[in-house]
Amino acid sequence: MLKQQKMTFVRDLNRLRFGDRRSVVTIGSFDGVHLGHQAILKQVSAKAEQLGGRAVAMTFEPQPQEYFSAQTAPPRLMRSREKIEALLDFGMDLVVCLRFNNRLRNLTADQFINDVLVGGLGTQHLIVGDDFRFGCDRSGDFEMLVAMGKQLDFSVQDTQTVEVQNQRVSSTSVRQLLQQADFERVGQLLGRPFAITGKVTYGQQLGRKLGFPTANVNLNRCRAPLSGVYAVWVDIEGIETRYKGAANVGVRPTIGDMVKPILEVHLLDFSNCIYGRRINVEFVHKIRDEQQFTTLKNLSENIQRDVEKIRDWFAESNLSLKQ
Repeated sequence: MLKQQKMTFVRDLNRLRFGDRRSVVTIGSFDGVHLGHQAILKQVSAKAEQLGGRAVAMTFEPQPQEYFSAQTAPPRLMRSREKIEALLDFGMDLVVCLRFNNRLRNLTADQFINDVLVGGLGTQHLIVGDDFRFGCDRSGDFEMLVAMGKQLDFSVQDTQTVEVQNQRVSSTSVRQLLQQADFERVGQLLGRPFAITGKVTYGQQLGRKLGFPTANVNLNRCRAPLSGVYAVWVDIEGIETRYKGAANVGVRPTIGDMVKPILEVHLLDFSNCIYGRRINVEFVHKIRDEQQFTTLKNLSENIQRDVEKIRDWFAESNLSLKQ
C-alpha cells in the first residue's frame, strides 16, 4: 500500500541559510537510488548521528545533463518526487533539490563551496565520489574540496564502489538491464523491484471504448527507461489489495503524439474509478515491444491477446511458486 509522506526539501538557492556547521552532506543525481546510493546515504546518516547534525542529500532539477542537452540526456529511472521520497526513506533529514538554472551553472567552484556548502548548508562533513566535478566549466574537483575543507574547517570523504556479483552498481547498469527486461537483476542492483509511481490522470478514454480501461500516468519527461507491454503489479493509494495489470509504456504510435511517453495500466479484474489517486506500478515481465497498428480494431485485438498472455504468465508464475 502506498504511504503518505511529508516532503522535507528545499528548492531555492536563496533559502539555503543554515550556516550553523551541523550538516553532513552528499551530492549527486541519485537516479534510481540504487544500492550504491544507499551505501552513501548510510554513511551520511551514520556520520550525522555521530556529529549530532543533520543528514543532507543535495541534487538538482533538472539534472545538469538535461539542462545542457535534454534530447541526449539518459532517461530517468525515477521522477523527482519518487527520488525525494526515496532519499527521505533512506535516512536523510533534508533533501536539497536545487533548480539547475543559469544562475547556478555560472557559480564558480569557490562560490559553490563558500555560498552553497558552507554559507548555505553549514557543511561540517562532505561525502562525494572522487570523480565529482562542480562549478562553472566543471573547474572544481575532489582535490579542491579537500584543500578548501582544510581552510574552511569541513572534512571530505570519498565514496566506495558497490558491486553485486562482480558488477558495479550504477544508474547506467540499471538502464541497460531495463532495456533487456531483466527485472530480477534490476531488483538486485536497486535493492527492490523496479516501479513507477504517479498520479492517475484523465486520458482520451480510448481504452474504455475499446473495452480495456486504463489508468494513465504522465511521465513528464522526454524519454522513458523502458518501452513496451508488461505484466505488472499495481498498488493503489488507499487500497490494501495489490492488483495484476497489463501496462504499456511508450509514445503510443497508433494514437499518441509520438513524442511524450506515457504509462497506461489496465488493471485485471478491477473496475473502480481511481482518477487522482497515486499508483505504484511494479514491472515483472515483458510481453512485447511497442507496436503501431493500422486500425483501432487491430489495436483492440492485440490488447486482448496481450491481456490473455499476461493472465497466463501470472498463472504459470503462481503455479511454479507452489511447486
